[in-house]
Amino acid sequence: MTDSRRPINRHGHDLIRDPLLNKGAAFSPEERRAFGLEGLLPWRTIGIEAQRQRILANLDTIADPLQKYVSLAALQDRNEHLFFDVLMHRLEELLPVVYTPTVGLATQRFSHVFQRGRGVWITPDMRGRVGAVLRQAAGGRRVRLIVATDNESILGIGDQGAGGMAISIGKLALYTAAAGIDPAEVLPVSLDVGTDNAELVADPLYIGWPERRLRGEPYQALLDEFVTAVASVFPGALVPWEDFRKDNALRILDRYRERLPSFNDDIQGTGAVALAGMISAGRVTGRRLAAERVVILGGGAAGLGITRQIRAGMLADAGGTATTPIAVLDSKGLIVDDGAMDDYKRELAWTAADAAALDLGTGRRTLADVVRAFEPTVLIGTSGQPGAFSRAVVTAMAERVERPVILPLSNPTANCEATPADLIEWTAGRALVATGSPFPDLVAGGVRRRVGQGNNAFIFPGVGLAALAGNLRRVDDLDFLAAARALAASVTAGQLASGLLYPGIDQLRTVAQAVAVAVLRQRLGETGPGGLSVDTCIAQTRWSPVYPAYELG
Repeated sequence: MTDSRRPINRHGHDLIRDPLLNKGAAFSPEERRAFGLEGLLPWRTIGIEAQRQRILANLDTIADPLQKYVSLAALQDRNEHLFFDVLMHRLEELLPVVYTPTVGLATQRFSHVFQRGRGVWITPDMRGRVGAVLRQAAGGRRVRLIVATDNESILGIGDQGAGGMAISIGKLALYTAAAGIDPAEVLPVSLDVGTDNAELVADPLYIGWPERRLRGEPYQALLDEFVTAVASVFPGALVPWEDFRKDNALRILDRYRERLPSFNDDIQGTGAVALAGMISAGRVTGRRLAAERVVILGGGAAGLGITRQIRAGMLADAGGTATTPIAVLDSKGLIVDDGAMDDYKRELAWTAADAAALDLGTGRRTLADVVRAFEPTVLIGTSGQPGAFSRAVVTAMAERVERPVILPLSNPTANCEATPADLIEWTAGRALVATGSPFPDLVAGGVRRRVGQGNNAFIFPGVGLAALAGNLRRVDDLDFLAAARALAASVTAGQLASGLLYPGIDQLRTVAQAVAVAVLRQRLGETGPGGLSVDTCIAQTRWSPVYPAYELG
């Protein structure tokens, strides 16, 4: 909630150069006199509505998404209230600019479009001083939410070094735009431990730590120091981990989840989104969740998260009894426990006996083989391999199930396993389809079909809001199960009839509220901290981009 009158002690240029305090031409005549702003701004006072109209009119003249991203970043660097007011008013249009897919390009070009430092880069030469660096970066602010990445597995484009900061910034923008987290209480962090991207290191404009990526014990020691520093400098702060390589992601999630409230959106958020899509599809197909046969192409962190979440949902639906195993494929085919594999994949592996029972022996474990033998009702893609869902695979699946559910969730758009238009054509319009990146509506058989976007932004802002509103000291998988159910319940009957398995992006704020309420109620019941109702706790946590009136502090 925003106070009606706020005491501050900034004056003149110091005030209008602080993006968290600057109101531009919206400072009243009284504020201009009181805070030494006379003459530093044009004479006329213009409110946030007129400012928004001017910004949107300028954005409408920019065709290139990256340049639009740069323009919005510049706005955020000078006036956070106005930036979020603009974003909230055109959320569906601007989400692909501040988040996926454009943020992927911005990450790759980060050193070339860099304008102003935002957040904190933690580098190996800061060992022994990380706490002091974080304290200095906060500048006395109370920080409650920190999105941290080590930049190694950015979307589908891999190691991007210091440019991963764009991901942390973009994620935090959505925590504010969707869930109303106060931007004064967030901090983007890039754990810049070097890069193995030779192209970046060779670039004379690259602004990051220009060494090979830190690994092993030195890497772990820096992470340990960072976590200890966060717990000391910002006690109770929530830390979502973002875009770590799959083995690091899993180890970090398990290592630190008891030391500070944290989660990994690539694992848990992606899993909740996929599960929500299946729950929504079940309202159309009439199939029970526990009865679905699921194939997941992609054995990385996202594949693991989806497997865990769907398995939990299926077990809950079946009353805790055993359900059909989920088939997960990596680049070598179906993951089976009769060969060498990364440790985390053992959780995903079929037994050799289960594979043999379906005639899926060594050499017969491709996606086409698994679809033929397992007869899946649900096919999910997190492989980052465009075209991986071929016509042959999809038609084979559709021959065995009346309403196949197909979710090619890889992003950015170029990495999608299949296009919605092809999936609808290959299944004669019977497939229920949603994607990870935005796709336009399509017309099939004279009928317009909408394409839902299984975007993690439907999950992580609401989970973050719940954690902060409820002062949660741990975020666990049951929270994401509650979030998935809340997301699926947000899809209306009319949306389902139009082809959507997810709400429209314009409903992000409503969905974030529903997710936060669902998470807190399953954790705390109806009463939150201080004896207040869950709804009141959430309402008191949410921030809105309304200019406060200032008084001398």
